[in-house]
Amino acid sequence: MALWLAARGMPVHPLAPGTKTPAGNCAACREQQHAPADCPCTARGRWCHGFHAATTDAAVIRDWWRQEPGFGVAVSCGPAGLVVIDVDTHPAELPERGRLLPGIPIDDRVDLTGLRSGYDTLALLAAVRRRPDPAQDTATLRVRTPSGGLHIWYRAPLGGPAIRSSTGTGSRTALAWQVDVRATGGYIVAPGTRTAHGTYEALPGSRTPAPLPLWLGAELARTGHHPALPEPQPQPRPQGAARARTTTTASGAGADDAHRILGPLLAEVRDCAHAPSGTAFSEKLNRAAFTAGGLAAGGHITLPECARLLAEAADAARPGRARRNRLVIDSALRAGSHRPIHPKGRS
Repeated sequence: MALWLAARGMPVHPLAPGTKTPAGNCAACREQQHAPADCPCTARGRWCHGFHAATTDAAVIRDWWRQEPGFGVAVSCGPAGLVVIDVDTHPAELPERGRLLPGIPIDDRVDLTGLRSGYDTLALLAAVRRRPDPAQDTATLRVRTPSGGLHIWYRAPLGGPAIRSSTGTGSRTALAWQVDVRATGGYIVAPGTRTAHGTYEALPGSRTPAPLPLWLGAELARTGHHPALPEPQPQPRPQGAARARTTTTASGAGADDAHRILGPLLAEVRDCAHAPSGTAFSEKLNRAAFTAGGLAAGGHITLPECARLLAEAADAARPGRARRNRLVIDSALRAGSHRPIHPKGRS
């Protein structure tokens, strides 16, 4: 499952065997108590600091699970471009009706008899908005948790505002009582992972995440789920660098270098058309899209052009799976955008 997810542009990291918590850091990291950004382990292929070490590198993933076959699998939601609706069924006293749907008053005439979990409040939210219940959405990946809860996987809008996680029923940004969100700054347990309490099981329906419904996106904005992080501050640049960059985003040497780098990768994707299987198509498309995202982040090509070139190559090779192609492209473009690439060798 880890390699399958990574091939679709979803960075993964290991969970401690039999649990839903990240595998522990190495002893040196525990003793030093340093920030994940300062950890030397990632560059050495170690899994320290949970989702901060998540990767799509197949060789690294194989090495991790070779060392501990019992690891569970988790996905780092932000880089994967995922927004997961986390429906809980924890035993808890029902709050007053004004706290069931943050910011939405529930009329006293609404009968709340039998309401006892996140399934009920999510259905209530959908009914108030006159929309289908996401818990019944067979068009997207839904995963039953060992406790009886539900994870509803969606794809975040490409190029849209970041969406932040919310956890805990007391969170001010919870979507509803016992309904949290896993997105930027969080991870989600992958289907098939076994814990001491049971297995995370994919329900009948789609095996891939569908685009986030527009109405749910509006609810996430209303309940304060984005922006996830402050706007990044520009890094100091040598004098004249800004002028040079503006001339290379769509044309000039920067664009030529971007197309030179992308060309062979796109050719590998297109060449998969000559063999229906055994060509590692998803891995090649993921690699091309990840590289394209890095080039776009470096200012050498635009994201729309990247998406167009990748879609053309992917659809030429696998014309019958356009939706899956877009999933790989969108996820890998996002993941690559966190690692800017500069053709002169700086990244």
